[in-house]
Amino acid sequence: MQHLIDTDQLSNEQIRALFEDARRFKEKLPPPLLADRLLITLFFEASTRTRSSFEVAAKRLGAHVVHLDPGRSSTKKGETIDDTFANLCAMGPDGVIVRHSENDTPSRLAEMEMVPVINAGAGNYAHPTQALLDLYTLYEWFEGDLEGRRVAIVGDIVNSRVAASDIRLFRRMGIEVSLVAPKPFMPPATDLPQYERIEEILDDVDVIISLRAQLERHKKPIFEDYSEYARRYCITEDLLEDRGILIMHPGPVMRNIDISDEILDDPRCMVLDQVKNGVFVRMAVLKLLLLDA
Repeated sequence: MQHLIDTDQLSNEQIRALFEDARRFKEKLPPPLLADRLLITLFFEASTRTRSSFEVAAKRLGAHVVHLDPGRSSTKKGETIDDTFANLCAMGPDGVIVRHSENDTPSRLAEMEMVPVINAGAGNYAHPTQALLDLYTLYEWFEGDLEGRRVAIVGDIVNSRVAASDIRLFRRMGIEVSLVAPKPFMPPATDLPQYERIEEILDDVDVIISLRAQLERHKKPIFEDYSEYARRYCITEDLLEDRGILIMHPGPVMRNIDISDEILDDPRCMVLDQVKNGVFVRMAVLKLLLLDA
């Protein structure tokens, strides 16, 4: 039984196969490869893009999807997550897609070896399908030539599971990563180049990945006024000028704080490409775990 808790569970050969499947699915939707398969989505945190992307991906492959709202589940009555999961698995699903605020929840459920578990985002450590779709977006744009590409990740890095997953996967694929953030947003221990001013990296990167400030994870406000943060870290036309830097963001974008309105409409902005690619990459992941494996 294969799970997807983090991208380190995938070999380079499997990642290449995922990307080939994603490319083929993007060119032409496949027949219902997962007809009569049943997936349960179990999201203990709010989600728009990831949950709907998984559901669209599953239905494009012919699978059925049932969403459990934990806010109305027996976990509110004191049932443990492990027991909730075991009871769901007793109903015979073919896989469970889970999002949780704790880093180890998806791995703990996977260790029960009841059904394939897909991590749809956990804590501040791992969001494997986001990392895969981000990498695929770059792979597609640069026509497979990723070695030595330079990516700057900008924003609330210390609280971002997307940043953590992207860093691990990108470096594995030969991409050079640098970090740009105010000190409270910077990871305390890393061997990556760190900068406080975004202007310092503009002439040395191919891609900027902007991140949302994870306000819900802050124990107290770091900035009293986020217009001051925006003044220093928002990606704007004045900042980029005519540089051919690609702009990415995992969403949701805080407009004119993370990225300006003008840049969101700029051809260099890949945000909607990421969303589109996310469906095809997640289709490839579901095929891998529920059919190929």
